[in-house]
Amino acid sequence: MNKLIYRKLSLDILSFFIVASVSLTLIVWVIQAVNFLDIVSEDGHSLKVYFNYTILNLPRIFSRILIFVLFISIFYVINKYEENNEILVFWTNGIKKISFINFLFKFSFFFVILQLILNILIVPYTQNLSRTYIKNSNMDFLPTLISEKKFINVFEKLTIFIEKYNHSGIIEKIFIHEEINENSSKIIISEKAKIIKLDNKYKIKLLNGNIANINEKNIYNMNFKETEYDLSEFTTKTITHTKVQEINSLQLLKCFSNHNLYINDEFKHICVDRKIKSLSQEIFKRFVVPLYIFILSLVSSTLVIKPKKKNFIKYYKYMIFLFGFFIITISQISFKFISHLKNLDLIIISIPVLLVFFYYFFLILKTKSKFKTS
Repeated sequence: MNKLIYRKLSLDILSFFIVASVSLTLIVWVIQAVNFLDIVSEDGHSLKVYFNYTILNLPRIFSRILIFVLFISIFYVINKYEENNEILVFWTNGIKKISFINFLFKFSFFFVILQLILNILIVPYTQNLSRTYIKNSNMDFLPTLISEKKFINVFEKLTIFIEKYNHSGIIEKIFIHEEINENSSKIIISEKAKIIKLDNKYKIKLLNGNIANINEKNIYNMNFKETEYDLSEFTTKTITHTKVQEINSLQLLKCFSNHNLYINDEFKHICVDRKIKSLSQEIFKRFVVPLYIFILSLVSSTLVIKPKKKNFIKYYKYMIFLFGFFIITISQISFKFISHLKNLDLIIISIPVLLVFFYYFFLILKTKSKFKTS
């Protein structure tokens, strides 16, 4: 009988969690998708690229809201059981309150594992995949981004200025500035030009102009009647270096343990440049934050322990909810105080473990005290 009761409790929590997760994830996804519109409007990528890019961000959104939605789910179901007197089924079948709390604590293990899988494996992979996908995608709507008498800064290290442009692709007077490195650059000025597309790659056909190669010591000029300038070699400003959030967890740990070690050039700017603080914070977010799920399951289960005064029950529920929200806030901001995983950082890391220990001990005392039973 007890197994059936616990199964119903689990299914109710899981059902609410799935519905709330899907709903909230989609809401956040739509809001963020609007912010990603610059991929089309400013970088010239197709709607297909834009849609696939936003889809790849779904795991990151879900991982961010998981802790909050789980707390709401457990809190809502227990509160509903209380209001409908369904909670009495547990006590009349001989289930003790501490056993009820222990079940929820064990039940939260599944969500801790889920959060760890998302943080350690899925989210870094999809984040890196989304950035790589954009980086390797062709710019399908480049001509629509061109405006007369405006500097076009779509590409990394490249600036284009056009005096006059018509939609047939003919350009009159074009200025191109390319930053080759810190000490050298290239300037191209052409009387006429035309944008052409070959094999899904854009080029600018230049007519009657001058190329100036500039370095610290010299300027080399060269006139031309006709030449082509390949834009496919440049990446858009939307995609630059790989971020620490996109490094897979094994490489992240190797990078943290030895800053001179990096798997490939993609991670060189993070590992070799000794960005120890960002590495420490990312490790904390992936491996430690999921542990806060345990304490939130205990906080929400506090609802089964009623205070002695009946008129205090409403405020008591508010206090539990606010305390849970406070724990969620701590879980989301504590990583910002991590710097080198030493001294104070070790205390910050141990917070979820200490909270679980002390709060569970608090619940044991309360279940044995003279608090009113449901």
